[in-house]
Amino acid sequence: MDLKNKTVVVTGAAHGIGRGMAERFAHEGAQVVCSDIDDAGAHTLADQIGGHAFPCDVADEDQIKALIDFSEDTVGPIDLFCANAGILTLGGFDVPDEDWERIWKINVMSHIWTARHMVPRMIARGGGYILTTASAAGLLNQPGAAPYAVSKHAAVGFAEWLALTYGSHGIRVSVLCPQGVRSKMTEGHEVSVASIDGMLDPSDVAEACIEAINAEQFLVLPHPQVLDYMQHKSANYDRWLSGMSKLNQKFNSIS
Repeated sequence: MDLKNKTVVVTGAAHGIGRGMAERFAHEGAQVVCSDIDDAGAHTLADQIGGHAFPCDVADEDQIKALIDFSEDTVGPIDLFCANAGILTLGGFDVPDEDWERIWKINVMSHIWTARHMVPRMIARGGGYILTTASAAGLLNQPGAAPYAVSKHAAVGFAEWLALTYGSHGIRVSVLCPQGVRSKMTEGHEVSVASIDGMLDPSDVAEACIEAINAEQFLVLPHPQVLDYMQHKSANYDRWLSGMSKLNQKFNSIS
């Protein structure tokens, strides 16, 4: 997809990866709707890039629908929806149920609600593009962060399902799976398993997204090492689990 003159929505746009996406897409000539629970941050960014802003808490389906309605009524039919907003929750099965439920709404259900309200519209006009921000944790795992790893696995699984179910109807899907990226989410976690291959700037991640969207490529891996890790995992699951266990012990010992 060529983004020039396209209508693009980015959730979680005020900071981090979302901000990098919005800036890069605007540079490509897209009309960008910057959406975030941080409404002031979204408006500041929109003013800087000549875009539009709309507040949205993606834990609420009605707010996602309102964002879609605003974008299509004010800017134009959405060509690319970047379901980027997400949160990190550390811990394991001891994490309180309400925290599991919150991360599930934001990291999983928001993608389902987005598709529920976007896919029929896109099909009716001949197609469209959905970019889901997941994580390398959704392909591999995340020692010390069960809610994050589990929810990102589900996000990847849903993106796969969208692609295989609606690809023949003109719906293109990409799923972004970086490791460590410099953002508010990773502040204070610069030394972690996610940063083992280095921390990228959001602009680097946005560039990888541009390349994937232009090629209509499903898997977006700003850290190319992740593909090797996936291949090791599928080649010998037990050996991979043993290696991940060692990483878990290493990083738990310094946390």
